[in-house]
Amino acid sequence: MNLFTKFILLAFLVPVPAAAQETQHDLAASASQITQQSYLVDTHIDVPYRLKEQWSDVSHRTDGGDFDYERARQGGLDLPFMSIYTPAESEDDGTAWQLANELIDSVEALAARAPKRFALARNTQEAENARQRGLIGLAMGMENGAPIDGELENLAYFKQRGISYITLAHSKSNHISDSSYDPEKKWNGLSPFGREVVAEMNRLGIMIDISHVSDEAFYDVLELSRAPVIASHSSARHFTPGFERNMSDDMIRALAANGGVIQINFGSSFLTSEARAWYERLSELREAWAESTGLPMEGDHASEWVATYREQNPMPYATLSDVVDHFDHVIGLVGVEHVGIGSDFDGVGDSLPEGIKDVSQYPALVEEFLRRGYETEDIEAILGGNLMRVWADVERASAANRD
Repeated sequence: MNLFTKFILLAFLVPVPAAAQETQHDLAASASQITQQSYLVDTHIDVPYRLKEQWSDVSHRTDGGDFDYERARQGGLDLPFMSIYTPAESEDDGTAWQLANELIDSVEALAARAPKRFALARNTQEAENARQRGLIGLAMGMENGAPIDGELENLAYFKQRGISYITLAHSKSNHISDSSYDPEKKWNGLSPFGREVVAEMNRLGIMIDISHVSDEAFYDVLELSRAPVIASHSSARHFTPGFERNMSDDMIRALAANGGVIQINFGSSFLTSEARAWYERLSELREAWAESTGLPMEGDHASEWVATYREQNPMPYATLSDVVDHFDHVIGLVGVEHVGIGSDFDGVGDSLPEGIKDVSQYPALVEEFLRRGYETEDIEAILGGNLMRVWADVERASAANRD
């Protein structure tokens, strides 16, 4: 063994100084305390659709998925927004209305089945009531406006059912808005009906969510809305150039000027250009596989193909540091008042960053904030204060419109 090799081995055997160990322990303890004491809101968790595909009782610890009551309590989560997601295709086949109602039913059933653990949170007052009672509040956001089905009165119906925000479109342009994912833009922004939807959502006090919409639709919304808007699960395009699903710096500035908030998505392909490129390559090859085999892009055969591809070409997962880089970037642009958490847990599959794989691990995020010198007051704003402020502003604007 040469001298250099011995030096390297000895370097790895040197114990971490006690002071450094204590500092790390103190950071973790402080992060846990802040997380448990703060009001922690996550605006996008895809539990309802996950349970539709494979039911499990999330009022107890579950083997799969990213969310259940036990892990949520461990992570300090107070208010998850359950995503009422309808696929883009549901507008074409006429199933969006029924599916949305079924998913809302499932959230109501969860709260009814475990009343000592969960409570519905259909507005800011109910959210606060749940918190005061020591319960996890279940708010709901509709991901994709397809269930509105061209009828403005359906907005009031879904508001009454507990929908507190609506993502205007999803992966394809719909009857309301163009989608960031859809190369064939139908409206060059919002549709004429979509412009009516914005006004009616303002009137009813439903938060407008611009995640998934095209850049043109985003600016249409800001021009029309008389209340702050949100991006419920988006990240900064600065780190993923050309990925329209994320928000550009100019859009983030405009959102902040409107009083709104961007809730950072944790999916690796939203966070780094390397993961984004890997995902796009997978999508291209999967599409080519489906075309060459004549098999559908969903189903058992497709899942087997994807599993084999991932085994041979591991995904370059983002890290917890990459997640916080997005928060840093937004704060550097517009201040700490305009950013929060929209993890997309249970919605981005096996693409979550190393270090934050489910709802039990929010304290790790807070620990990274502390490591970077964030003050407790700012962390509390990020964890939930900013979103609750915007939600209250939307409710106040609605009340003023009715007066």
